[in-house]
Amino acid sequence: MKIRRFSATAFAAALLIPGLAACNSNGTSDASATPSAGASASVAPSATASGSAAKQALLDSTNAIREGNFRFAMTGAGSTAEGQVHQPSQSAEMRMTIGDPSSDLMMKLDLIHAKPDSWVKLELGGTAATQIPGVKNLNTGKYQHLDQSRIKGNRALGFDFEKIDPAGSAVLTQGITDVRQSGDGAYEGTVDVSKAAEAGSLDPAVITALGAQAQSVPFTAKVDPQGRLSELVLKIPAAGQSAAQDVKITYSDYGTAAAAQKPPADQVVEAPPELYNLFN
Repeated sequence: MKIRRFSATAFAAALLIPGLAACNSNGTSDASATPSAGASASVAPSATASGSAAKQALLDSTNAIREGNFRFAMTGAGSTAEGQVHQPSQSAEMRMTIGDPSSDLMMKLDLIHAKPDSWVKLELGGTAATQIPGVKNLNTGKYQHLDQSRIKGNRALGFDFEKIDPAGSAVLTQGITDVRQSGDGAYEGTVDVSKAAEAGSLDPAVITALGAQAQSVPFTAKVDPQGRLSELVLKIPAAGQSAAQDVKITYSDYGTAAAAQKPPADQVVEAPPELYNLFN
């Protein structure tokens, strides 16, 4: 059994583990990410900006992400991811949950990166977990030290400190095709995700399944008082076997995120072959 790339419809980060939408039974969207119907209607004309100015504001809002000191979270299709990136110490930590105990396959990962090392604590559940070869060697409750030569280029287990944004929001905002300011620090419009296959929060397979819809995916965005991106919600249309849903990405604690802590030595084992087979 192999785990395919985390799709936008299953959710992240993303950086994250490849999509498990088929293993999640409900396929519901994140209702909290949906803006209220009357949000834009109440905005006074003076609060709006031209499309070009609004797009530039969103492009500029991702600059602080490149400084590599922030916390993030992503949600979608019953899956979640959260963590922190701390470029000054060349470290990062990410916690991901895909599905739940009622899903065919539930997966929890706690990833720690402290260059040049990486560790992952893995928990597998659901009826399909018993079909995974060597599952007992994976559900150890300990952090498994990763051989960097075996995870190079693997977005599920690795972390590229040259591309530090798990969601790739800078790539996504560059694909904006239409946008307007809908309130104080709030924006809405459409984005061409067909040009954002490397964003990290989107699975190229889902982009392909969207077809022409990929060129105008609705989104909403928010920036903080300093103009830094604080929230981005992609409203992914139904595609193939995946239901329509929202993928929500948030950023916080710019400049104040902490360095990731290495796991205690007595909680570390070397990753078994079954782990690499699961993700390769």
